[in-house]
Formats: sequence, structure tokens, C-alpha cells
Amino acid sequence: MKTFKISILFVFLLFLSITQVSAKKLNAVFSYATFYTVTDGPFVETYLLVNGKSVQYTKKENNLFQAVIEVTMIFKQKDSVITFKKYELLSPETADTSKIEFSFLDQQRILIPNGEYDLELIIADKNASDKPYENIEKVLVNFEKNKLALSDIELIDSMKKTEKVNILSKAGYDIIPYIINYFPKNIEKLSFYVEIYNALTAFGKDEPYIINYFIESWETQLPLSKFNRIKRETSKETNVIIGEFPLKELPSGNYNLVVAIKDKNNEIKASNKLFFYRSNPDYVYSESDILNIEVANLFVANFHNVDTLKDYIQSLHPISTEIERLYAQNNFKRGELLGMQKYFYSFWQTRNPSNPEETWRKYAEEVKKVNKSFGTGNRKGYETDRGRVYLQYGAPNSIAVNENEPSAYPYEIWHYYTLRNQTNRRFVFYTNEFATNDYELIHSDAVGEINDPRWQIKIHKRDTPTNSVDPEDAQKHWGGRIDDYYKNPR
Repeated sequence: MKTFKISILFVFLLFLSITQVSAKKLNAVFSYATFYTVTDGPFVETYLLVNGKSVQYTKKENNLFQAVIEVTMIFKQKDSVITFKKYELLSPETADTSKIEFSFLDQQRILIPNGEYDLELIIADKNASDKPYENIEKVLVNFEKNKLALSDIELIDSMKKTEKVNILSKAGYDIIPYIINYFPKNIEKLSFYVEIYNALTAFGKDEPYIINYFIESWETQLPLSKFNRIKRETSKETNVIIGEFPLKELPSGNYNLVVAIKDKNNEIKASNKLFFYRSNPDYVYSESDILNIEVANLFVANFHNVDTLKDYIQSLHPISTEIERLYAQNNFKRGELLGMQKYFYSFWQTRNPSNPEETWRKYAEEVKKVNKSFGTGNRKGYETDRGRVYLQYGAPNSIAVNENEPSAYPYEIWHYYTLRNQTNRRFVFYTNEFATNDYELIHSDAVGEINDPRWQIKIHKRDTPTNSVDPEDAQKHWGGRIDDYYKNPR
């Protein structure tokens, strides 16, 4: 289930799996998930949730008011249109537009063959004069015949047994999707739906297999012991898994919901992940495991200089969880050496229980590289955006550097062939200060990173110095090297 936000009024946390985009007033969330049916083949299920306060209403003949949203979805491969859908979404009718307290949801199902597509999404408020919102999102549909596979993971807002089959019906339930990857503190559980295909072929008729679903740290990719469930299934043509986790004891931070299929020998045969962010400011972090560490015979006992150890801990920021960042920030201002040693050891023991020192030494070498390459006069390399991305994801497969394009500020475009469970991801950095080496991350198509469709405009503000640049006015800059570097990395 992939999600992005359509809003000019909304500023969200950097780590959310939500794309920041702009339309003057329209405020909505678009999401999609891929599924498969034996009779019809693969399909993309799309979800659009529109904030009723953000659209324009017109009076109808019955004296009630209604909004009209025009939605166009075009699935392309290179320059070829494979399929498209265009329709109008009507809001509920209302008698008083000053008291709008609702959002309205739309769901569509689009049959489409296996393949990688550019989904061009165009959304317009038909009662407003604003230009339509437009965005292009990568969509991968991949359900091979007779090969064990999972659908995308669909988050659930609510569900009930189906009384009459409708667009929300799946596996005997009407499912209202929860289409943002953000769980605030007032939401106390995470529920999800996923389908498993071809278990019958993979395991044999009526053969048992294991479903393991769990929550893992997004930064460390390590499962959380309190959020780990096992379910035994018997192979069918299609198996349906509906699960949930209570969230009261999940700290604020970035996570993956993981669903893995294992055989009877406990070997993983297929899996899928979904990123989400949890906000839980009331959670109290337990320090007992850290405080009980005896450091006398550990490698951290050799760290005697408080300032050096503090720098080491600060260098962990790019790969730390949110709770680790908060703990370090709140506990090491006074430079208490023993507490810092215990924390530092606990950090690396969590990531490699058998040899935490070796893991730290390898990371320290990478920190030296980023400090040398990306450091500035007043910032260590690991404190910069490029340093953070390098340490968090590793070295990119290619970097396009352009410091002398006539109409553009200096910029770099980093490309990764694979990025955790993602493919073909890019990061765009730029600087508008020619005397420094500090490049700001302004756009990425990776999950959890800042996403700004107007990033090219920002880079070209070097000769278009205004905050109200229209995308069409900036097109004269596009189609040159910057667009080519982004679309065709080398």
C-alpha cells in the first residue's frame, strides 16, 4: 500500500511514507495496492481520501451543495499508454458549507498486466480555478504464474462482514482502508489485510506453512520482540491474512510492517513490507537494559575522552531510531562518561550481538569518508544531508554532479539500483551558497524521504528568484541536463 499526500497546507514529518505535493487548496491522500485474482489476473486498487474542507462547492437544484473532483489515472510504459481511467468523484451533499466536518473516500480497481509503470495522476477541483494537481508515481505489478507471492499490505480503518458485494468487498468483508502511513497516539491499533497466492503450488495440497508477521525498526531492519506473531495456514489457491497489533507500547519512530511466508522448516519463501510512522509521545523509554551493562571488559572501556565519545554518539544519528536519538539528546549533554559508554555499547550490541565492536569499526570507517567528502567549515560530514544519506543507505551506484549549469544552482543527483526493499531510487541535493560544500536534500522518490515535485523549480531559482514560480514558466529550464540526469542516471 503506497501513499502520498496532495496538499499545499500540510507540512508533515520527514520520515513519513507520504509524498509532499502541491495544489492550491485541494487536500487529499492518494494510495494504491496491488492484488491478483485467478479469474481476471493482476489489478491495482486505488484509494483517494479528500478533505471536505479543502474543496469548492456549488449549489444544486435541490438547494444542497456538492463538490466535484475530476480524477485521471494514466498507466504508461515509456511513451505508451497501457490503460487509463477518468471519472468524477462527487462529495456528499451538504446544506451548509461553513460546517464541513467530513472527508470522502473513493476506491477503484484497475486490471493491468504485470509490469513496471509510470502512474500519471491528475486531480482537479472542478469548481475551483486552480490548476490541476499532477504527479507521476512508479507502480510495480509482479504476480508470476504459479509462483508464491503476496499482495501489497493494505492497512485497515474498519471492516465488517459483507452483506451485499460492493467495491469495498474482499474475502467476505467490506474493508474501509486506512490510507496514510501515520499512526498518531490516539490510534491504539494497527490492522492489516494481505492475500497470499499460489501456496497450493508451492507447498502442495493441504500442506501446512507458516505466516510470520511482525513490526521491525525501519532503521535497523531488526524485529521487535513484542510485535511478532506466528500463524499456521494450510495451502489454498488464495489465503487471506487479517492481523493486528496494539500500538500503545510502540515508541514514536519509523517502522516496517512485515509479512513473511515460511515453510515447515522455518525458511522464508516470500515476504512483503510496508513502511509506517508511529507518534507516541507518552511512551516511557526503559533504561534498565542500558544501565545494567558492565563495561569493564568491553571495547567501550577504552574510550576515555568524553568529547571523542560524544562525537562518536552524534555520528550515530543517521542510523539511529527516533527513540535512540531522543535518548542520546536528553542524556549526554553533561558528558557523563560511564553512561555514554553503556549507551554506545548497547547501540552496537543491538545491531550485532556476536561482535558489536567489529560493526562499530566498519561504520567508523564510513564516517571518516563522509567527514572528508561532505564536511563544511562548521559541520561534520555526518551532520550534512549527503552524509546522512550515505551513512543511512550506503554509497549510491551513480552520482551526477553539475556545478556549472548556467541557469541552475549547483546540484547532485544520486541513484541507487536497490534501496532496502525498493528499486531505482534517487536523491536530489543542491546548494545556493557557492562558498560552502553543504548541499541540501530537496527531493527523493525513496520511502520516508522528502518528496517535492517542484524540486527543479527550486534549483532554477538562480535566475528565477521568486517564491511564486509557476511550473509552466520553469519548463524553459527543463529538458536539459537536469531532467536527463534524473531520468537516465549513469
